[in-house]
Amino acid sequence: MKSLLKVLLSISLCISALTSTSVFAQTSNQQRVFELRTYTSHENRLGDVVARFKNHTTRFFERHGITNIGYWIPTDQPNTLIYIVSHASREQAKKNWEAFQKDPEWMAAREASMANGPIVVKTQSVFMEPTEFSPIK
Repeated sequence: MKSLLKVLLSISLCISALTSTSVFAQTSNQQRVFELRTYTSHENRLGDVVARFKNHTTRFFERHGITNIGYWIPTDQPNTLIYIVSHASREQAKKNWEAFQKDPEWMAAREASMANGPIVVKTQSVFMEPTEFSPIK
């Protein structure tokens, strides 16, 4: 549990450091939603997961309205990738994920990445809204 708290604190600090970039610019009436996702890979397959994200996934996310915020590998949790993306709203997130999952190019890239067997054991997702005092909105 302590290691997860350290990871979340590290992620929060990294996001705070990035608040001056344009990816975080929003008009005052928009309330985007953030999504914290954790992928656990099969043993010795984290490199394949990272390669798939680097070479394919992030590009397809952007194509389907999913904004890439950041990606991390915990120092004390082997086979784990943690990342944060954002969506215009929770409803839009549902539409974004549906479009992403149906994209024929994404489906081909996903299948190719699993040529030697499945690479992800478990996926977790938590939707988050910023607090009123959060520097990221």
